[in-house]
Amino acid sequence: MSFELPELDRKATQAAVEAALEKYRLFKYLTFEEREASITSSSEPRYHGPTNQTSDQTASIAIHNVDEQERRKQYCERIERAVKRLPKMERFLIEERYMSVDSDYITDYQVYCFKFKPPISHVTYGKIRWKAFYRLALNLNIAVVKQSE
Repeated sequence: MSFELPELDRKATQAAVEAALEKYRLFKYLTFEEREASITSSSEPRYHGPTNQTSDQTASIAIHNVDEQERRKQYCERIERAVKRLPKMERFLIEERYMSVDSDYITDYQVYCFKFKPPISHVTYGKIRWKAFYRLALNLNIAVVKQSE
């Protein structure tokens, strides 16, 4: 019985993981704007649809507000659990470079020269980052497998 890890398309997998981490930052650090019910009347004519359907604007808005917040919270927790399972160096790299509030303004150079103690080379940084992306992609089920030609 043999188990082989899949060979991943590096660029596509990196793009998928970076997109997931960017979505994490948006959900984590931007406030959720709740919808509110409209209480003013509309001057546009409303044409009635099937009479067996009822609509409750307030209920649908309340459901959206609760469900959307819960969905965002669960997504953030899922990403955080996946990152917590990484080895120490990989977890540190992902948290410093991709999960902090200022991550849009932090460069890879700043991370491998100033955040790591002692500083590491850009080659070593690239290897650690790829290992972290590989593990995260498999853990989050967003890996892009290389197609055999």
